[in-house]
Amino acid sequence: VWVAWTVPVLVGVVVNTFVGALVAYAKIPSIVVTLGMLSILKGGLISATGGEWITDMPQGFMIAQMRLFGIPSAVYFMVILTILAALFMRYTAFGRAIYAVGGNMEAARAAGLDPERTVVGVFALHGLFAGIAGILFATQLQVIQSTVPPNLELTVITASVIGGVSILGGTGTVIGSTLAAILFACIGSALIFLNVSAYWLRAVLGLMILATV
Repeated sequence: VWVAWTVPVLVGVVVNTFVGALVAYAKIPSIVVTLGMLSILKGGLISATGGEWITDMPQGFMIAQMRLFGIPSAVYFMVILTILAALFMRYTAFGRAIYAVGGNMEAARAAGLDPERTVVGVFALHGLFAGIAGILFATQLQVIQSTVPPNLELTVITASVIGGVSILGGTGTVIGSTLAAILFACIGSALIFLNVSAYWLRAVLGLMILATV
């Protein structure tokens, strides 16, 4: 079970470190590399599983279903990782370097920072969080899906933008993005309780992006 939890996280770090290297050293726009890798991984997932959902996993593997004091483990992951990431971004040299490189890469280089190494480090961190999120997503139900929910990347981008992160870089907070993600979950649940089609959620997200920008 520990191996099954750990390997996806390590794979996430390795894959995204490679993506970060392409962005930093090959100078390929990050959005292009990211979407390209998304397509590769989605296709690879279908090929590896044959399109079948995985069932009959041991209950001890379903980490997202575990509860402490009646609260799902995913909530603890969200709170703890958000706090750690916020502290990391605010009080560590690498965290401040991320803001500096995102704000003005050439100014950061002139200040003695290594923008390329910083970019690769950011993508590696992204892979770490993506791996953890993947494990939690996969274990929230009794079956593990062989497909990724459509437009999930749009929801992630929207949460970041609504949370105050600038697409151009250099601005934003971890806590703001987390609160925005919680807001979207609340809106989605509210639409269901009001018997409103879930498709309206995408319209709401689009409106919120435009309003924020």
